[in-house]
Amino acid sequence: METTPQPTALTVHQASRVLEVSFDDGNTYRIPFELMRVYSPSAEVQGHGPGQEVLQTGKREVEIVEITPVGHYAVQPRFSDGHDTGIFSWSYLYQLGSEAADRWRRYEERLKEAGMSRDAPMVKAGSGGACSSH
Repeated sequence: METTPQPTALTVHQASRVLEVSFDDGNTYRIPFELMRVYSPSAEVQGHGPGQEVLQTGKREVEIVEITPVGHYAVQPRFSDGHDTGIFSWSYLYQLGSEAADRWRRYEERLKEAGMSRDAPMVKAGSGGACSSH
């Protein structure tokens, strides 16, 4: 069984809006806050199953206002748009960092397919939040 690299340093860079994470395998990733926000592992963003992902827009200027450790395996950021339900495990941050270019490309493709732009305001689905259809 392959072990997940563990972080050795984690730095929130507010001016450039990136989370810098260094891992014990020698890799360091600078993950933009926007990328973290649009790929948050929360049900609000990912849905409750495949194909239920909610396209996030208007997150270019999002900031991390607080970041809280979750045990010894993750962090939970609170973003300036109020989103705070995503728990980013070390393995997910590693994956997000190592796949950043592909994830940006997929995000831009999804925006194009939806006829949206990165800066379009978020459209709320229903009045009860992401799970209002349940």
